Amino acid sequence: MKNVLIIFICSFLLISCSTDALNQSDFEAGDAFTDSDIRVIQLDTMTVAFSTMKFDSIDTSQSSRMLVGKYKDPVFGAVKTASFMELIPSSYFIDTDAVYDSITFLLRPDDYYYNDTLQVNTIHIKQLNENLKPADGVNFYNTSSIGFDEDDLGFLTYTPRPLSTDTLEIKLTDTFGTTLFDNLQQKKITTYDEFKNYFYGISVQPGDSDDGSIIGFSLTSNMRLYYSIAGESERTQYSTDFTINTLSSPLPFFNQISTEEANEYLNALTNQEVNLYSSETENLSFIQSGIGIATRLEFPHIKSVFDIQGQGTLLDASLRITPEIGSYNDLLTLRDTLSVFIVDQNNELTDQLYSTDGTAAQAILNRDNEEFNDIYYELPLSGYLEDLLSTDLESSEALILLPSNYNSTVDRFVLNTDINTQGTTLELTYAIYDEDE
Repeated sequence: MKNVLIIFICSFLLISCSTDALNQSDFEAGDAFTDSDIRVIQLDTMTVAFSTMKFDSIDTSQSSRMLVGKYKDPVFGAVKTASFMELIPSSYFIDTDAVYDSITFLLRPDDYYYNDTLQVNTIHIKQLNENLKPADGVNFYNTSSIGFDEDDLGFLTYTPRPLSTDTLEIKLTDTFGTTLFDNLQQKKITTYDEFKNYFYGISVQPGDSDDGSIIGFSLTSNMRLYYSIAGESERTQYSTDFTINTLSSPLPFFNQISTEEANEYLNALTNQEVNLYSSETENLSFIQSGIGIATRLEFPHIKSVFDIQGQGTLLDASLRITPEIGSYNDLLTLRDTLSVFIVDQNNELTDQLYSTDGTAAQAILNRDNEEFNDIYYELPLSGYLEDLLSTDLESSEALILLPSNYNSTVDRFVLNTDINTQGTTLELTYAIYDEDE
């Protein structure tokens, strides 16, 4: 090990330190440095163990949007999303003189989309045939399943315009609408419990043969029942809205998110405790929000810096990770940031990683030289690695990379972890003082 370190040290930038040699904005010498000779070593060959893991499930009942659509991904397979929700009426009263007109479902885009919005999408509104109760009594997940009738309440084929504020209006069957109208008008349904037992809710499903995009819709989307009352000269139209229930506990809403026919590497992720190391995947690592596939980071040899002669301290640490060339484009886009979370030895998520200034740590995409395919995520790690260096015990935890809104999106990433050819590196700046001559 000492011979290896001598080679490292000879190959790194060595700075014989005086008070002018250190940037005081980056490092302030303490009392221990006052009468010492200091060297600053930049290390860029420290090992990072990259792997891919997959959560058994993701809590999508806390999602900030509905996700509806389907597309075929060359790496992650056929990605499909559908929403399940309970609806509650804004009023249980309909005037006895009212006459039924129509019933529709109004979907409001919320600006989120993924993949090809130039392709046609289909939306099917299905009536649930069982109550929205989570299997564990607590939450719904991307893997949860609730039964629904095969016959459509309504459907719409459309070309998405996700950045438009236009609402999609889907006409529902009059058979369903008139029966609901009669039950309210005749006061057969007058309370939330009575309504919930009569009408479990709906599922918004994509077309089975769709291959376009996944669209986000606001949770302000609603079902609307129209009726009218005759006046002296004309009829006046009224409506009752049925809104998505976001108040009950457990929350009777979730996004079901699934994939089929992913590549052979991802098929190996059979349970949450499997770590698929990049040495087994041609130096690739994978991320897919919604499904819960994450890139995992370990630093098994970080304490080897202590083998360098002399006392030392870590001044800075930064990890650069490059997306695999050809894995992204205008449809399969890269997001500007990735969040960083901490998992234990069983890959249970325990916390979010925070920077030394108290803000949530992020890997930030650098596009400065994108025209030369020089694009990478940069993640500051000095605080986290300092903690690893300061403990006597070997850490059993690891870091994972996922989008911050991983339960509300289907963003995917393929990262190249080859430290030799793609520019993925962990750069450490390490100061050594009181070195024995």
